[in-house]
Amino acid sequence: MNFEYSDKTKALVARVSAFMDEHIYPNEQRHAREVAQGERWKVLPVVQELKAVAKAQGLWNLFLPESARGAGLTNLEYAPLCEVMGRVLWSAEVFNCAAPDTGNMELLERYGSAEHKQRWLEPLLAGEIRSCFAMTEPDVASSDATNIECSITRDGDEYVIDGRKWWSSGAVDPRCALFIVMGKTDPNHPDRHRQQSMIIVPRDTPGVTVVRPLTVFGYDDAPHGHAELIFDKVRVPASNLLLGEGRGFEIAQGRLGPGRIHHCMRAIGMAERALEFMCKRSVQREAFGKRLAEQGVTLERIAQSRILIDQARLLVLKAADMMDRVGNKAALKEIGMIKVAAPAMACQVIDWAMQLHGAGGLSSDFPLAYDYAQVRTLRFADGPDEVHRNQIAKLELARYR
Repeated sequence: MNFEYSDKTKALVARVSAFMDEHIYPNEQRHAREVAQGERWKVLPVVQELKAVAKAQGLWNLFLPESARGAGLTNLEYAPLCEVMGRVLWSAEVFNCAAPDTGNMELLERYGSAEHKQRWLEPLLAGEIRSCFAMTEPDVASSDATNIECSITRDGDEYVIDGRKWWSSGAVDPRCALFIVMGKTDPNHPDRHRQQSMIIVPRDTPGVTVVRPLTVFGYDDAPHGHAELIFDKVRVPASNLLLGEGRGFEIAQGRLGPGRIHHCMRAIGMAERALEFMCKRSVQREAFGKRLAEQGVTLERIAQSRILIDQARLLVLKAADMMDRVGNKAALKEIGMIKVAAPAMACQVIDWAMQLHGAGGLSSDFPLAYDYAQVRTLRFADGPDEVHRNQIAKLELARYR
């Protein structure tokens, strides 16, 4: 396993890092001010300005492996770029590499028709619109996605969608133009994993209602956000169905594999920045007659943070490498392992950094509390820890049966 980054990746890491230094970190306070001013759900001028700069520099659509529409990077090559972007939560959008759009663009590229690509994929790749992925539901245990109840019923040349969704990321963004909705086309199919399908629903379709934005530890994640949605007798053309009836799980696995790599590497970026904050704070502050950096507990936590971060990074790179070489299905166990390990690691490192900052660590003067809320959310997003551990254990036990 040789995870030495390619020369192409090293050059891109240097360019993205330089962009972060020149444009992202200096604009963190401006971004916060623009979010706080007026309407919560709006397009931020600072992001739009920086998107133009990133696009002009060729730092655009760096994801999307195995496609001429992307930057020609493998999952392994793109992973370290995600880490750099992850150091500031909103920076990925500047490079047009933000979730859920990346997953939705990958989905449209792999499973969409020519019409889908022209109408939806091209504007997404251009950064002109945004999108939403609607899968989780409030009325069932969505950790088992076979439970979803949203119905997608054929009626002549149309499908009718009825259901309630929540934690639908990006739905309240004013630029959101489409939902990709998972629901059941055949609830009686004997194979529970062939009951579901995915369909494109334009945001302005009659019967679509954004009920409310949801909060995570009190954060509304504006201007992106997560919403509760109602689909009430929503009618769309039958051609909006992706790939075919009963293939929703197949599409989901193709979409979520790369997305988990992206999430995990961004979490590592957050943990790296938290460790930086921890180290800088520890050499600047003094308590009980000596600097925090000289306290045994501080040294222990800094050392353990470095160990945990590097362990998680190597595991994620191994998973990315396997996805590139043998495919998502063969890398299923490794993908599950990183989904458990990386967010748990980041939660711990950020928690230690918050503790070292005292009450300041709980405030908005530092990004730590908000970052903690984000990575704690990842222990649910794309499947809770328990589901992944269950699958990992079954795959491990299969070796002995």
